[in-house]
Amino acid sequence: MNNAPIGVFDSGLGGLTAVRELRNVLPNENIVYFGDTGRVPYGTRSNETIRKYASQDTKFLLKHNVKLIIAACGTVSSVAVNLKRDLPVPYTGVVSPTCFAAVRATKNKKIGVIGTSATINSHSYRDMIAEFDSSVEVIEQDCPLFVPLVENGFIDKDDDVVRLVIERYMNGIKEAGVDTVILGCTHYPIIKDAISSVMGEGVTLIDSGKETAIYAAKILKEQGILSDNSEKGDCEFYVSDTPDGFENVAGVFLGENVSHKVEQIDIDKF
Repeated sequence: MNNAPIGVFDSGLGGLTAVRELRNVLPNENIVYFGDTGRVPYGTRSNETIRKYASQDTKFLLKHNVKLIIAACGTVSSVAVNLKRDLPVPYTGVVSPTCFAAVRATKNKKIGVIGTSATINSHSYRDMIAEFDSSVEVIEQDCPLFVPLVENGFIDKDDDVVRLVIERYMNGIKEAGVDTVILGCTHYPIIKDAISSVMGEGVTLIDSGKETAIYAAKILKEQGILSDNSEKGDCEFYVSDTPDGFENVAGVFLGENVSHKVEQIDIDKF
């Protein structure tokens, strides 16, 4: 048993989808979350910059003596593929557990993958799906406006702006006849209802945050480092920009008041 916290990081708000699912799957675990809100989005950055940011993010979390690190970011998981090799604690990104769930879910073996430009250009989800089942057809689409939508609070499925942007990106995937879509960025589950509305009935959306939380629980159990806390675990939140906007959205999204629990840090020190 190990009562050290789980470390989670993302470029901004999206990783809160993983935190929410972790709280459901592992309610007694403590969590330290870092959202790099001062440098969001990662998906439009060069691969070199993304790797640099991911290294700094993990170094910050290790200062908090975390027992597991989760890159709750499709971009980091896709580009910084060697991150695990350099860490002294167990690590997971979102790609492998999400692809595994998608391959299990598809009936017609047609899977759509949506993500940031960096994620899609890496073909990480496509290649991982092929490892699980090479007969699956994968249709990829980058959606560079989805993260700015979420970060700026445009998440209502009835909002005309939200619907138009989603239709712009999803129509090709819809026409391809997929029955499963991977939400390849942890920001995307925040607009899951809007995406589902555009795709229509019969299309399963795979939430990368949820699948990664389930996989994280498996890692902790296998390593024998689950918490033996009998009480609900605590969450600490850190950001690289002003906490104000993050506090408001995080509170709504997690269903709890996170005021006075969010601290701004200088990530360039790491």
